[in-house]
Amino acid sequence: MVPAEGSPGGPGDAAGDGGFLLLRPPESGSVRKGCDPFAQTQRSKLQHRRARINQQINKEMRMRAGAENLFKATSNHKVKETVALELSYVNSNLQLLKEELEELNSSVDVYQNDSESISVPMIPLGLKETKEMDLMAPLKDLICEHYGEDGISFEKEIKELMELRQAMRTPSRNEAGLELLMEYYNQLYFLDNRFFPPNKNLGVFFHWYDSLTGVPSHQRALAFEKGSVLFNIGALHTQIGARQDRTTLQGVDRAIDAFQKAAGAFNYLKENFSNAPSLDMSTASLNMLVRLMIAQVQECVFEKVTLTSAQNDFFTQLQIAQEAARVEEVYSLVHQTMTQAHVKDYVPFSWATMVHVKSEHFKALSHYYAAVALCDCPSVSDADLPEHEKAFVQFHVTVPEGPSLHLVLQDQEERRKLGKAHLKKAIMRHEEAMRIHSLCKILRKMDILQEVLSFAHKRSLSKYSEIDHEEDFFETGDAPDIHPKTNQRPEIKSPNFSQVKVTDIFHRLEAGLKEGDYIVSVNSEDCKWSKHAEVVQLLKSIGEEGVDIGVVTLQSSDGQNVADRRSVAMSSGGALLKNNKENSRKSLMNSKSASTLLAWSKKSKRSKSSTYSLPFATVGDESMY
Repeated sequence: MVPAEGSPGGPGDAAGDGGFLLLRPPESGSVRKGCDPFAQTQRSKLQHRRARINQQINKEMRMRAGAENLFKATSNHKVKETVALELSYVNSNLQLLKEELEELNSSVDVYQNDSESISVPMIPLGLKETKEMDLMAPLKDLICEHYGEDGISFEKEIKELMELRQAMRTPSRNEAGLELLMEYYNQLYFLDNRFFPPNKNLGVFFHWYDSLTGVPSHQRALAFEKGSVLFNIGALHTQIGARQDRTTLQGVDRAIDAFQKAAGAFNYLKENFSNAPSLDMSTASLNMLVRLMIAQVQECVFEKVTLTSAQNDFFTQLQIAQEAARVEEVYSLVHQTMTQAHVKDYVPFSWATMVHVKSEHFKALSHYYAAVALCDCPSVSDADLPEHEKAFVQFHVTVPEGPSLHLVLQDQEERRKLGKAHLKKAIMRHEEAMRIHSLCKILRKMDILQEVLSFAHKRSLSKYSEIDHEEDFFETGDAPDIHPKTNQRPEIKSPNFSQVKVTDIFHRLEAGLKEGDYIVSVNSEDCKWSKHAEVVQLLKSIGEEGVDIGVVTLQSSDGQNVADRRSVAMSSGGALLKNNKENSRKSLMNSKSASTLLAWSKKSKRSKSSTYSLPFATVGDESMY
């Protein structure tokens, strides 16, 4: 990830007109730490269980792979029978483990807020788990072979990178946790440029477990590591959104922001990373997650409207009803997505059921608030009739049967009849939501959701009894559906990687150039008195043939080397001169940071005619192979 100008390394204009000075990056590294992995919080216990289940699934899948290979290879009938029995046993264990993981993913109540108020629970995601990695040996070897530097002298930097990776495995459920994940993601950009050439692998595998199925995946491609960290950024946003107290305006706003950022992270991952080896990062899964987050944002918008609106205002009640209809519409879309062939097999059944329940619940609420607008608000005067009629004609999907709209609005009895029809439909939808809820064993254990559904159902029944008259001999008609409408459309907020400024951990790898060195010529063109921007432009114009750079090292403190002038041949290969779709921002060549700009890498050990090249870089979208 390329941070914005001035993010890593700081501004590079300090050299002024006197050549191009290499600045010293900040000495301090990351001070962010992850949560205590042994802390006994409800959330940490879930993550521990997730890690244990993931490891067991990994073990069972390896056993199954070995048994399947043996079954194919042997021709002995008795051996085949034994292996087939073993396979059935392993498959049975795998099914039990996946059911246990599904139940874990359905533990949404753990992530909700601790307030005593009753709110509809939201669906958060658990973090993807990863294995601990030892990068010391491979990075030391590559530094020695590619850069011609002593790998041992970079043990401190390698250890810092490994500690940062270890910390980001257990981020706290707040802004500090997000910054920790962002910091590691930004460091991966530098790591990609320095240590992951397209034609050579580092010899390390990145192991990650599927968040939904627990199935392990491993790849050498750093894009898999970056994509998995980005997934966890989105997942952490969902947990932060779910924990907000949405009975307050501040809590609702925070929840909206968190779910919008979660949608942005999943959408960014979908659009910029391809060939993901795990199902949770597939296009179909990410599309479903984006829609789920948008639906949860829309639900929060509905809650915000109910918090800020006047109770007995006709237009307000119509607005609330239309907001509820909009929530029902988006949850119906999510449910359709979750039940598609490529998604339904790995989405937890409790998720699909909860989304279906919410769809019915909010449809019921839309009819309830329509009834409140008709029955609790006073009749319309002649002066206000045109305005009310205009709002009401756009309120229903189809025009209600019976009297004209102006008669309905001005006649209290006609309003009561139409309101009764809406309440009848509301009660039917409430009962359908409760029926669907009862079909899921996991949801039946969720007291919060059951309380919400029961309260809404009883409220509609109470309102129906209130307006029902004993002398009503007419048959209650069928109320038309309410036209969905919202005054606050959800946004998909892409990750702002530049908000977390980092320094390249391996900034000391400067390809033989020392801090304080001056570039005095580029391809024999004198640039001692050139401006910073002019030298940058010369370097940006590098072609495939490379460039010769003249460098001056000033006198050292011990009086030796008054002026060490040397020529460096830099081959770019266009590596950093192209835009990278993965970060969709300017390349490092556009950065003001001199230390970043000159972060070249050496192909071989230093010799009299040293040859240097820019760090490895990816161009285009991030492919995971």
